[in-house]
Amino acid sequence: MQGWPIARRGMVIGLLGGSFDPAHAGHAHITREALKRFGLDQVWWLVSPGNPLKAAGPAPLADRMAQAGRVMQHPRVRITDLEARIGTRFTAATLKGLQARYPGVRFVWLMGADNLAQFHRWDRWDWIMAHVPIGVLARPGSGVRGRMSRAAERFRGSQVTGSAAQMLGRRSAPAWCFVDVPMVDLSSSAIRARGEWRKGGR
Repeated sequence: MQGWPIARRGMVIGLLGGSFDPAHAGHAHITREALKRFGLDQVWWLVSPGNPLKAAGPAPLADRMAQAGRVMQHPRVRITDLEARIGTRFTAATLKGLQARYPGVRFVWLMGADNLAQFHRWDRWDWIMAHVPIGVLARPGSGVRGRMSRAAERFRGSQVTGSAAQMLGRRSAPAWCFVDVPMVDLSSSAIRARGEWRKGGR
């Protein structure tokens, strides 16, 4: 789905960003888990023009959008090219743009524990933590690096317990929650290495 998604004031929207190169069942799985665990009204996939932390460019945006739409079909999930529309490549700038366009909407940034482990490398990461609640999803027993990360240590006092995860989006930032979810053992890089997503056509 391209275009500006519709959101009403007071809605809680989870944001899952990435290159989705390609999107796969693991992305769909954590999206469904996030909807349940964090009490979200919707999840928007932010299919990025490119990841600033990766040297090699991804497949064309239109191809990745189409693939994502085939993989993730859910009435409360929107596949978007919002970063391209806003003209941003960094999460902090994207969030500022979304907050300006959707006043009164509550956004929750979603990430895996592996991203939390290197979150301090992101542009204005501390601003993100201070301005948007963050939901972290981890494979059971695999989140040690994330829990010990620089971001987790700095914002330890703002951590929300798993039992309160349903209200994460209703809390004022900084607020972040770490939940364990059974994971689908897939990765975009492994799929690219096997050449599978090119075989699926466009």
